[in-house]
Amino acid sequence: MKLVHGYELWGEDMNTDSLWNNFLDGICKKTNPVSFNTWFNNLKLLSINNNQLLIQVPMIIHKKVLSENYYSLIEETFADLTGINYDISFILEDEIIASNELLIEDNNQSDDIQNGYFESNLLPNLNFDNFIVGDTNRFAKTAAMAVAEQPGKIYNPLFIYGKSGLGKTHLMHAIGNYIQQNTSLKVLYTTSDGFMNEFTGIANVSDGHNSLDYANNFKSKYRNVDVLIIDDIQYLVGAGKTQQEFFHTFNALHQSNKQIIISSDRSPDDLKLLEERLRSRFTWGLPVDIYPPDFDLRCRILKNKIQKLDIALMINDDIIEYIASTCDNDVRSLEGAINRLVAYTAMIVPDKITLEFAQEALKDYVQKNIFLLNDIGNIQKCVAEYYDLSVETLKSKKRSANIAYPRQIAMYLCRMLTEESFPRIGLEFGGRDHSTVIHACDKVEVDLKNSDELKDIINDIKSKL
Repeated sequence: MKLVHGYELWGEDMNTDSLWNNFLDGICKKTNPVSFNTWFNNLKLLSINNNQLLIQVPMIIHKKVLSENYYSLIEETFADLTGINYDISFILEDEIIASNELLIEDNNQSDDIQNGYFESNLLPNLNFDNFIVGDTNRFAKTAAMAVAEQPGKIYNPLFIYGKSGLGKTHLMHAIGNYIQQNTSLKVLYTTSDGFMNEFTGIANVSDGHNSLDYANNFKSKYRNVDVLIIDDIQYLVGAGKTQQEFFHTFNALHQSNKQIIISSDRSPDDLKLLEERLRSRFTWGLPVDIYPPDFDLRCRILKNKIQKLDIALMINDDIIEYIASTCDNDVRSLEGAINRLVAYTAMIVPDKITLEFAQEALKDYVQKNIFLLNDIGNIQKCVAEYYDLSVETLKSKKRSANIAYPRQIAMYLCRMLTEESFPRIGLEFGGRDHSTVIHACDKVEVDLKNSDELKDIINDIKSKL
């Protein structure tokens, strides 16, 4: 007997074959020949486990059509034949993984899990109540709350994307905390780096037996949860074996109706260096984006954070609006401004905090922050000077290595240090397609993980900026 996603698979079992043949006969009588040949003729009954039934389908579109248009008919036909109302799931052939890859027996679980202890890695202070909502993040919060209310039932996976510092991680922890507080479900939060480091650790275990135990514990940890939350999935770029392992983990959880929540700094379609089969799965549920906070939202975020501080009564709306107007790229820049103002106040100990005092306290920080928002042209100029090139050469169609790589670095810095979109950056680099910019950013990110020299170059350019 073999196991797939917890289901028992039968071999040549005449009772099962008879049930399936009778089911197909029943469906054939209830549908027209075209519908039957298109959607049912190539299906295969894989397993029946208690009241759950697993059917293999040839293509993804079969999953969608059978689930949305024929589920009631399938359920009714099986009920007529067996007297049982089955929960029916559909699976692709390439999602069927042998039991030693997908299913870890309870005795392979770590001691902590066996003893009833499980570390979720959630930050308890990040919840829905202290997530400040505005027009730029309202849809993302609404979707997150819907998933928290019904994990595994809607929007699976939930894919949250947007630039760093906009609240993606806050929302993910809020979902996990809500589920833990209101259910007995097991929730695990991790980053893609954490997942990758644990997976690559398997290869570093020299003893064969211990290596197998490590691998089993790894799979048990990530596949025996009810909710998996994984942050910054874009960092799996360039890690082929880790992507493959995450693909199998994703399939195991999704097939079992376990909730998956993923974040990234870009949309699934823009993760060009991730495997296509992963990117396509990221769109199965609901991708939602978060934009930089507008002025009104920035003011409300500042008020919320300041009200908990000792200087709250010393700060008026003019100061809040000043900070909101000068730190307009993300929430972290707002937090940095508040921390700077608090530190300066503690050092100077003024009688009151005036707008002039705030401007003096934040002048260096604001100048730095504004420069981080400088335009693409300034970054192009600085990179060109660093490599002794002209800006025109950097923007040209020339592809020699001494020009192409500086160009990729410039594109990467434009993406990291401005709010400009991929298409806009491509336009400013000689009218290049947005996919070229995405490739450049991904390549530099991968190279940064392996090259201290490149890290020094990036830091040198930033310091010159």
